[in-house]
Amino acid sequence: MPVLDASGRSSAITGAAHGIGADTARALARRGANLALIDRDRAGLALVADELRAAGSTVTVHPVDLRDDDAVAAIGEEIEAAHPELQTLITCAGSSMLGSLDQLTMEEMRWLMDVNLWGTVSITKALLPALRRSPAAHITHIASIYALASPGGRIPYSMTKFAVRAFSEALMHEVEGSTVTVGAVYPSGVRTGIILHGRYASSIDPGVAGRAAAAQAAMYHMEPSDAAERIVRATLQRRARTLVGRETRLVDALVRLAPVRYWAPMRRPLREAIDTTTPMSPR
Repeated sequence: MPVLDASGRSSAITGAAHGIGADTARALARRGANLALIDRDRAGLALVADELRAAGSTVTVHPVDLRDDDAVAAIGEEIEAAHPELQTLITCAGSSMLGSLDQLTMEEMRWLMDVNLWGTVSITKALLPALRRSPAAHITHIASIYALASPGGRIPYSMTKFAVRAFSEALMHEVEGSTVTVGAVYPSGVRTGIILHGRYASSIDPGVAGRAAAAQAAMYHMEPSDAAERIVRATLQRRARTLVGRETRLVDALVRLAPVRYWAPMRRPLREAIDTTTPMSPR
């Protein structure tokens, strides 16, 4: 299986306006790639695109809400026309949701599934025909450490990421023998602000939600630029499975050793991050 060379070929990246997606675009630009940047944040996309163009990269921007299937299909055609040499797709777009099952509404959980899973499926479906026409192409889906183990208090997020994992693996089997390969990347905590800027159940006191989010964010140690470099290397080397971060490797080993009882050792370090019920102490 040939390793990919980014120089002069195109990569499409979702969630490219911020965080891992933006840094993934920067890492590919340094390798000479042409870029199709996808995000719903028009202003954020424009800033990243201007930065990369100033450094000499060829960039197109494609603002879209990935929950809108018709709009995503149209964006797919737009990207294919602008980038006939499309070689890779990296799906970084996503959000988070705090709350227990008792606290969350069905609407809130469906919203996160639409963003994290169906948005990933939709853009992959839209761009797969173009990728099939490449002599060699790769799709990278960003999963999560929580696609390996499901903590309490993170039901919607873990559901979406396990589903992204399942989609990636099934698609990998579906395209086997073609010019397209598929892989998933499983990062541990990356300092993107996703947990601080994500959503929480409307029934949770905002102060309590903020405390839980801050406790989770304090456990994130990897810089987005470091995660992006690893994602790009995994993409160009066409890896099927990439664990990013010490915590991910530990959790992967733990789940293999204790597939039913892994939660016992995980619960203690996560106790503050998953506590969305204890009231704030009066001052």
